[in-house]
Amino acid sequence: MGQARALMFQGTGSDVGKSLIVAGLCRAFAARGLTVRPFKPQNMSNNAAVTADGGEIGRAQALQARACGVAPSVDMNPVLLKPQSDIGAQVVVQGRVVGAAAARDYYNLTPRLMRAVLDSYGRLRGEADLVLIEGAGSAAEVNLRERDIANMGFARVAETPVVLIGDIDRGGVIAQLVGTKAVIAPEDADTIVGFLVNKFRGDPSLFDDGMRFIAERTGWRALGLVPFFPPAHRLPPEDAVVLDAAQSDKQIGVTIAVPMLSRIANFDDFDPLRLEPNVRLIMVPPGEPLPLADLVILPGTKSTIPDLAFFRAQGWDVDLFAHVRRGGRTLGICGGYQMLGRMLADPQGLEGPAGEVRGLGLIDVETILAGEKTLRTATGICLANGASFSGYEMHVGRTHGPDCARPLLRFADGREDGAISRNGRVMGAYAHALFADDAQRAAWLATLGVASDLSYDLTVERTLDELATHLARHIDLDALLGLAG
Repeated sequence: MGQARALMFQGTGSDVGKSLIVAGLCRAFAARGLTVRPFKPQNMSNNAAVTADGGEIGRAQALQARACGVAPSVDMNPVLLKPQSDIGAQVVVQGRVVGAAAARDYYNLTPRLMRAVLDSYGRLRGEADLVLIEGAGSAAEVNLRERDIANMGFARVAETPVVLIGDIDRGGVIAQLVGTKAVIAPEDADTIVGFLVNKFRGDPSLFDDGMRFIAERTGWRALGLVPFFPPAHRLPPEDAVVLDAAQSDKQIGVTIAVPMLSRIANFDDFDPLRLEPNVRLIMVPPGEPLPLADLVILPGTKSTIPDLAFFRAQGWDVDLFAHVRRGGRTLGICGGYQMLGRMLADPQGLEGPAGEVRGLGLIDVETILAGEKTLRTATGICLANGASFSGYEMHVGRTHGPDCARPLLRFADGREDGAISRNGRVMGAYAHALFADDAQRAAWLATLGVASDLSYDLTVERTLDELATHLARHIDLDALLGLAG
């Protein structure tokens, strides 16, 4: 392996802020002139990004790469698990799908996967001054420790020091941190060089005794009490767990509704819409009806046929038909596009049990899930509004039918994507990230009667700068650098 310094950030649980802290530190250390690379050995998320070489990694690592000022690469997240059911996931290794595995079977693969993890880690260390590593879930998952490659299993093999992050916003942070020390093996606890308490609200002096108590009980160094960072909502989230808290409280502007499918994927497609001042974005949870809306968007999904059944089970099909009868507009993205067609077939069982089902029938197309997975960046124009776009493709399946004669998109290489219904009010395509393109998003909103002057990329860049400044104010960056192995 190369000689770059490395420091790993593990958490007391999911959603404690590991991804955000690593992104902010990537930007902070890069601003100091260091060559920084993010790394996450194993990620579990259906929110993925396409790399320039046609692979896929977790969306959080793509954001962290951006914070470093570099393009994302498959080595930054060598193992990506994309859940397809409650007990199984698609397995992506160094950007490529290698198959699917049930949770119990997956752990038999981990010795081979660890080799890929260390291979990618070694390459990153060879091109950087500093590698910032993000763990997954909780450091205290002792039931999984024997075959762990995401947290202590990796830290011990790679001889990487660990900083443990606790989340005070959810309560019980003292027990989170002290309890982790109590349950993990002494050898694992010895890799932890310090702790951070994240998402603090109020007067920090009131938690001085708490920080001292944790340090005394664990023997770990207190490295910072990080206040809650409200602008975090401007950055793409990694996990669907945050969608429940992402509901809009706006009462003005156009309404765009997105049903939250059980295996919703690439849901960062909607982040730019959420930031628009004249858009009320409603992520509709299961059990709730689709609201009256100007536009309904069916999102991507990791399991299209099972999620079509889930869609119908919520009664959303009835709501959508009523929306269409009222003259409302509908857009399907990737799996949502496939659902809008007349028929969906998965003869090989690529995304669940093999079979064929009737689609929603709002676009005259049929889809067969077969062939190699398409992973590539894409640019072109939208034929429905004439505006340019940039985005990416990430899908399995081929769609054909009469409405494909009215494609939604034309790529720069001449290929066409998507379909538009005969009445022009229902449409779909495979391309993701359409709304992240300012010109394309403005064109869509113009059809709904509102203007847009939001620069999404600039908003993300400014927020990363603000996050770096925020962390530098509350964490001793020199101390972190000194602790990096």
